[in-house]
Amino acid sequence: MKENETIVEMITRFTDIVNGLKALGKTYKESEKVMKILRSLPSKWHAKVTAIQAVKNLTKIPMEELIGSLMTYEINLTKKLQEGEDKKKKSITLKATTKEEEDVEEKKQSEEDDDLTLITRKLNKYMRGERFRGRRFTSRRDLSKKESSSHSDKEKWEEKRDLACFK
Repeated sequence: MKENETIVEMITRFTDIVNGLKALGKTYKESEKVMKILRSLPSKWHAKVTAIQAVKNLTKIPMEELIGSLMTYEINLTKKLQEGEDKKKKSITLKATTKEEEDVEEKKQSEEDDDLTLITRKLNKYMRGERFRGRRFTSRRDLSKKESSSHSDKEKWEEKRDLACFK
């Protein structure tokens, strides 16, 4: 069998040779033809040849059955090779950027950093402002401490609560 030849092409060529030899007076038995075909297959077919030899009696197997079995195996082999090529075709690609794109990207990042810095400053200024100055933020754990706070703290709180804003 040639490298890029299919089973059908190989069988056609084999039949032409056998018919030419028959015209010259040399005939082959069916079992001899089967053996010659199996021996002519390349090494990637070795698994199928071994399976046929192990399972079937080569002296009684008809040519049509052998050809059908080889054609089925060829279809499966082609599918496996095609799936293997598809897996090989998948590759990692990296995005190429130009110097201008890098500059634009750096500018975007620096603008985002500037915005974040501005927001942080404004939040800190707001937190330091008058609204948050005497407030206490207590967690659930601090409730017991709040209950046991001194009498002067309660008085200060009551005084602040009674203040009215005239701004």
